[in-house]
Amino acid sequence: MSVKTSLIISVYKNTLFLNAVLASLRYQTRKPDEVIVSEDGDSREMQEFLAGYESDLTLIHLTQKDRGWRKNEALNRAIVAASGDYLIFIDGDCVLHTHFIENHVRLACQKDILAGKRVKLGPLFSSELQKTPVPCFQRSILGRIRQLRKDGAQFVEEALYIPLNPLSNAIVRMLGISSIKGCNFSCYKEAMLAINGFDEDYTRPAVGEDIDLIWRFKGMGYRIVSVKHFAVQYHLYHVESWSSQEENMTLLRQKQASRQYRCLNGIEKLSLVG
Repeated sequence: MSVKTSLIISVYKNTLFLNAVLASLRYQTRKPDEVIVSEDGDSREMQEFLAGYESDLTLIHLTQKDRGWRKNEALNRAIVAASGDYLIFIDGDCVLHTHFIENHVRLACQKDILAGKRVKLGPLFSSELQKTPVPCFQRSILGRIRQLRKDGAQFVEEALYIPLNPLSNAIVRMLGISSIKGCNFSCYKEAMLAINGFDEDYTRPAVGEDIDLIWRFKGMGYRIVSVKHFAVQYHLYHVESWSSQEENMTLLRQKQASRQYRCLNGIEKLSLVG
């Protein structure tokens, strides 16, 4: 497939994790045509790291003023800047299996939103992955399930890579998927433009990055299609500090009641009038 791909990586300050993610791109069976590092901030450390990073990839670094959580705004700016026809979204703490990009692109379809998962590594395996080439790590990981669990890994089953073929694709599609993870999904750029991108009314993490997308994509006639086990990610360990989702969920219910699939406060700033 000759489609041009833009890999969009959401980051916030953590250059050590981003280094591991970018390192995994060296081993991809298909490279993205461009990599957009979408920073929800403007840290000097990130700027210096990327300025000195040696890569044969086209790297684009987008920043914005650090005024609290505005990841959706940063992502919308990345969508506009992307020159690719096909967009793949990941987070800067998710290292990629060697077939990740290839399989997202192989399964790309105009009316499909491809949704994957990730195995959340514990601290020891996370540290190992940052020092080990991805091909070596992915070959050994499934033989160490007990150690993975002992290290505190979550969603260990998502570490299973299944080669993509017509039979495996049919089985995974039959099993389906009910969610989108903002750290692992892809679609044609025109699909994001159709829903007017991410809704910037959400100013807290989680719901606005994924759950909100599902009902708006479906309302615009798109299908959510699983790429579980075809597009494997290894989520690097860090302490998570989730805030209450009550505010997000209240906002989500209000928006669903309005049936406004093309959000008003997205890439374009729309008005209820007209």
